[in-house]
Amino acid sequence: MELFEVPLYDDDFIKMIGRYAINLFVVTILVRVVYYKRSRSKDYLFTFYMLSTVVFFICFTMKKLELELGMAMGLFAIFGVLRYRTDTMPIREMSYLFTVIGLGVINSLANLKVSWLELITANAVLTALPAWLESLPLLRQESQEEVLYEKMELVHPDRYDELLADLEQRTGLSIARIEIGKIDLVRDCVTITIFYHPHQQSVQDVNGVNVSRRGRRL
Repeated sequence: MELFEVPLYDDDFIKMIGRYAINLFVVTILVRVVYYKRSRSKDYLFTFYMLSTVVFFICFTMKKLELELGMAMGLFAIFGVLRYRTDTMPIREMSYLFTVIGLGVINSLANLKVSWLELITANAVLTALPAWLESLPLLRQESQEEVLYEKMELVHPDRYDELLADLEQRTGLSIARIEIGKIDLVRDCVTITIFYHPHQQSVQDVNGVNVSRRGRRL
């Protein structure tokens, strides 16, 4: 059956659903298990899922079209004109973004020349490699917050442990290290940068603490 000279169904529909299910499964492992477990941030989860889905269906649809050179050049020109005015995305999140885009392209454009073993291997590598890199202590994600601290008597090398314990008790964070910044003797306070690993904090700690990056007085 056809509607407006377009078939209502063809055999590629089952192929599309099957490939998308594979792509969604792999992206879920990468985003939900690997990325979110370490970052505890939900800011980019929507972007990762939607962009991967959009890229998958665009590539799958375009594969069935025989585009002329002029039309292809026109599409590239349109994308070249577009400008996205958004907040700067961190490098780590940008890496995950390119990974989910790559997964969408691979899973949608793989043809009969690509075996199932090759396709599974590509998906496994793009999922396992970020998980392995995230587990390395050297590459462990580290976040930072800046606070204004008023207990000047604790800002001394001999009382570092007391200062660290006081900051952990007042912020609710498990702090990896701190750096002493600008000391204001007029207002009797000091700027301290707190470094912590998000994946080591409980959900209540990360979401409950309200520390401004511009500095919050403790």
